[in-house]
Amino acid sequence: MIQLLRMLGQCYRRTRDVDIYHINWLQCAIPLPDNKVPALITVLGNDLKLLRLPLMRPLMRRTMAKRKVILCPNAEWMHEPLARAFGDVANVVPVSFGIDPTWFAIQRSNTTEPQRWLAVTRLTADKLGPLFEWSEPLFAESQRELHLFGPMQEGVEVPPWVNYHGAATPEDLCNKWFPRATGLITLSRHAEGRPQVMLEAMAAGLPIIASDMPAHSSIVFHGKTGLLCDSFKTYQDALNTLGSPVTNLQYGNAAREWVRNEMGTWDACANRYREIYNTLLREDAGD
Repeated sequence: MIQLLRMLGQCYRRTRDVDIYHINWLQCAIPLPDNKVPALITVLGNDLKLLRLPLMRPLMRRTMAKRKVILCPNAEWMHEPLARAFGDVANVVPVSFGIDPTWFAIQRSNTTEPQRWLAVTRLTADKLGPLFEWSEPLFAESQRELHLFGPMQEGVEVPPWVNYHGAATPEDLCNKWFPRATGLITLSRHAEGRPQVMLEAMAAGLPIIASDMPAHSSIVFHGKTGLLCDSFKTYQDALNTLGSPVTNLQYGNAAREWVRNEMGTWDACANRYREIYNTLLREDAGD
């Protein structure tokens, strides 16, 4: 990380004609020069882990105290911890990412047998959570299929009853898998912001089964756009509920409608950022 911060610091110093810095990830703001140029800093779930590291919080606070700063987490649940840590030196304004229109254009063709449930995730113990343990008695030798997509990042043993496809391109998911899927499953225990693949699945009209954690409960409304689980029993109930084609379609339509209205496309996201740019420029001009 030290080498990365040095490289970023050199880049910042070389680029002098700047009205606003738009920076992704908290740590990337640490080497900003002392030039009082305002900054918009996006924040993801993993960034909050950095606040536990020695000296990280004071380093970030020192950088923010030298300029106008708006922190933009991509999910509302991060507002409170960020405001506690930096509320006296920065404003916190959650900004949702957008979704490519191709996901909204997907037409689902299969909500009956066999049920094809998808899990799209990096393969780590925390990201998988209890997926294999809870799913085995409900998927193995049944009419349900579990299709797993994502890069192997830890030495995870994938059970033989799981259909593991490795990493998948967005094009494959969009054109081949999402139209035929029953829904998306994530039982992650990992620190999440607002998982983009969940939003894309919802835009495609897929209902979601997710572990009950802040990153998921902020977009999966239990009993409407999907179902949240905190035990094997609630997971089993969720699969049974969404196994009904009528109920499945009802949840999927509600998921798509909510994402369309609340998130919109990347154009809508760009407009949200543009409003913040204007706010920073007005505040900077008023000093």
